[in-house]
Amino acid sequence: MTIRESDLPGVGKKFEIDLDDGEMIVVIHNTGKREVFRRDDPDADSARVFAFDDDLARTVGSIIEGAHFQPVEPDSTKTTLPGGILLEWYELPPGSPVVGETPTSAGIRTRTGFTVIAVQRDGTVIDGPDAETLREGDTVIGVGTRENCAAFEALLTG
Repeated sequence: MTIRESDLPGVGKKFEIDLDDGEMIVVIHNTGKREVFRRDDPDADSARVFAFDDDLARTVGSIIEGAHFQPVEPDSTKTTLPGGILLEWYELPPGSPVVGETPTSAGIRTRTGFTVIAVQRDGTVIDGPDAETLREGDTVIGVGTRENCAAFEALLTG
């Protein structure tokens, strides 16, 4: 990501940030006001997206930087338990080899080390699902190490 900084005499500073689909321009005024602009094309005019006063900009900035909340994993739902054990949710994709099997008959725990503790289906949670036949679209909830979870993910896709 390229960021260019320039002085705006009598105004403040300007930061130009290259994005995959255009450019973001942030102007920080000497008064503390912040303005954010977007430009889809280098030859296009910039359009103001929003403006903040100094206090609001600092509050929003601290939220964005993660001072109030740190996501665990952006692409999945994971919770780390003591000892590095993960609590993880997986939706069963179409054609998964475990669809039509029970967690026991699919050998999930013996093959991957991942322990299925519940299945969520149509808004209902089924706990202790060892004898429950898994269906496409079910959300399997379980625990394991990172390696166990990776092995289970590999099993889900065949």
